[in-house]
Amino acid sequence: MIFWWVWKKGRTSRTRLDASLAEEVFDTLPKISVNKCKLVPWCVAALTKIERQQKLGKEVVFRADAAFAKPEIYEALEERGVKYAIRIAANDTLEMDIAELLTRPVGRSSHRPVVWYKRFLYQAASWKTARRVVVKVEFHLGELFPRLGFMVTILETDRRAVVRFYFKRGTSEQWIKEGKHAVKITRLSCRRFRSNEVRLWLSVIAYNLGNLWRRLVLPKGTDNWSLTSLQQRLVKTSGRLVKHALYYWLLLAQSYLTRRLFGSVVRRIAALPGLTGSPKLR
Repeated sequence: MIFWWVWKKGRTSRTRLDASLAEEVFDTLPKISVNKCKLVPWCVAALTKIERQQKLGKEVVFRADAAFAKPEIYEALEERGVKYAIRIAANDTLEMDIAELLTRPVGRSSHRPVVWYKRFLYQAASWKTARRVVVKVEFHLGELFPRLGFMVTILETDRRAVVRFYFKRGTSEQWIKEGKHAVKITRLSCRRFRSNEVRLWLSVIAYNLGNLWRRLVLPKGTDNWSLTSLQQRLVKTSGRLVKHALYYWLLLAQSYLTRRLFGSVVRRIAALPGLTGSPKLR
């Protein structure tokens, strides 16, 4: 997955490419014309990242939501030999092609959703050629109409694999949501640009530390918790430090952070490979 941040000076809170940078990006892509394709700068930035990865000898597969459902993007990806799976909005023509799948199954509805798949060729009015479309139809208990998901793709895998590949976007969005809620990565309310840049870097460092703690230290059963859950259940734990003549007692409230869990975390930290000469935890 290719993930990057674009930061721009300005009064608006939205992060977007500067106009001068957009002109430079357009100049580096001779196959794309500003007047012909009318690609917005963030689309061109994505294509620039793809070309950079291809120059390193890496195979790039592109997946995106309906905001990228533009024929110019399809053509640009196909020219570069990039396989893609992009969601497209439903319309009457697409629903007519899957009319046989829109009828609710006969009989009592089960608690598990009924899922059907289909692939077919489709050509919109603005497309120069027909492309493969994969659809996922879901019938859920208590819902009158089915849930439809159309994806245009050039992947050569079967229908289920295409849908499974596309819906992995949810994992990436969960990571972004974790950054927003757990470490407030979008809380950039300082007046100075440099101050906001420092806050962004501190949030990224905090996120990486929390993610390493979750992946390397937490025992099985808690390693799949979100960073927000880890903060509320393990980090924000009330306690009291009691001083004696020769030692200290750390008393923690036992709710989610039990004695067994705390001991397991400490032992796993001690077992991590450390720097040479670093003291080990006892």
